[in-house]
Amino acid sequence: MVKQKKAAVVDATEIILESISDGVFTVNHEWRITSFNRAAEEITGIPRSDAIGNFCWDVFRSNLCKEGCPLRETMKGGRSFVSVSAFIINKNKKRIPISLSTALLYNEQGDILGGVETFRDNSVVEELRRELNGSFRQGDMISRSRLMKKIFTILPKIAKSDSTVLIEGDTGTGKEVLARALHDQSLRREKPFIAINCGALPDTLLESELFGYKAGAFTDAVRDKPGYFTMAEGGTIMLDELGETSPAFQVKLLRVLEEREFQPLGGVHKQRINVRIIAATNRDLEALIEQGYFRQDLFYRINIVRLQLPALRKRKEDIPLLIERFIDKLNRLQDKAVTGIDAEAMSWLMSYDYPGNIRQLENIIEHAFILCSDGEIGTRHLPGYLAVATAQPGVAQLSSIQDIRQFSEEEAILKALQRNGYNRLATARELGMHKTTLFRKIKKFNIRLPDADGRSALSSKA
Repeated sequence: MVKQKKAAVVDATEIILESISDGVFTVNHEWRITSFNRAAEEITGIPRSDAIGNFCWDVFRSNLCKEGCPLRETMKGGRSFVSVSAFIINKNKKRIPISLSTALLYNEQGDILGGVETFRDNSVVEELRRELNGSFRQGDMISRSRLMKKIFTILPKIAKSDSTVLIEGDTGTGKEVLARALHDQSLRREKPFIAINCGALPDTLLESELFGYKAGAFTDAVRDKPGYFTMAEGGTIMLDELGETSPAFQVKLLRVLEEREFQPLGGVHKQRINVRIIAATNRDLEALIEQGYFRQDLFYRINIVRLQLPALRKRKEDIPLLIERFIDKLNRLQDKAVTGIDAEAMSWLMSYDYPGNIRQLENIIEHAFILCSDGEIGTRHLPGYLAVATAQPGVAQLSSIQDIRQFSEEEAILKALQRNGYNRLATARELGMHKTTLFRKIKKFNIRLPDADGRSALSSKA
């Protein structure tokens, strides 16, 4: 009789799980799926027979699987999560926004059998949200800016092409994020995406990293090492800061682009490549061509499709959206409960010009998280250079938003000059602006420079 009652309860539970619209799956301690309801099949597009017995991350392909998985935190510490925003990639490789909740799974004796996760398809909700707030999304990029929407509109068409793309934009504008969005929407999305900062490496090391080398190519080359072009076969490679490379390296890269093959260092035979190339730079390549620092033929070869990312100061309507995203991200990573930002702090952030662009804004919010664990972020939580300097001797009272903005920009430029030994070219690169713009601002703010500005030292090193 007891067994019959238990069987009836089990049957009733299964009926309920099969009838609800939320997806439900359970995992054991080995992270293998032990149950998978009908709604889970419909949302993911994966049949139950293919899901059960497999690892959850192979089936439930979420952006949280690699980092910040709520179910993992639940299994590890016993803490349940409710309505966490995320997305999954379904069987048809379509991105599905979801909200998920987690809990521990117990048997009748109170032993922990594993974990259970419920998730809801929020596609309709997300679509309505985009319509209501006038924002538009591509991959991990979000914007309501007219300038960004132009890029978002043509992005799917560019992604379907295999043509080389040139992405231009100041430091911190999100060039790598845009490149990854192109890759994720392309036919190569199942293959690797590799980004390399060309400006951070000298020519010889850059060549070995990109093309690889054979054993014996140089003293320490005891075995063959494949380069990034080989590792990215079938996928996409992003060559960031291409404007920082030497003309000698540019000749070799041009040959690779034209012939679609390369020769590893110390190798005898050439290797064919099937890789899409995305070039990126924060420099004005046409100006570099006139100055003799960049090859014109290489510029024409990479300038097939050209995308120009606007600086954050030109898309300030996106600042509240970006702040909201950074707060959500940091709440998940740091297990905090910051609810937003107050009006005065938002006013400060809206008035600033961000020489470091989106990366600088994210760093500002991360700084605020150090001082703010819950509630709203206020001006007291923001970095000092954003504050109105009323107590410093020799600094005039700032009485308007325009004064605040100019003071912040002046201080940012002065500190960057000091960090770079007053080398104006290096400072312009760090701030993501053209050197003539920096010279104009130095003159505008009456910034005094020492007689030796570091340029001679740079020249001698070159």
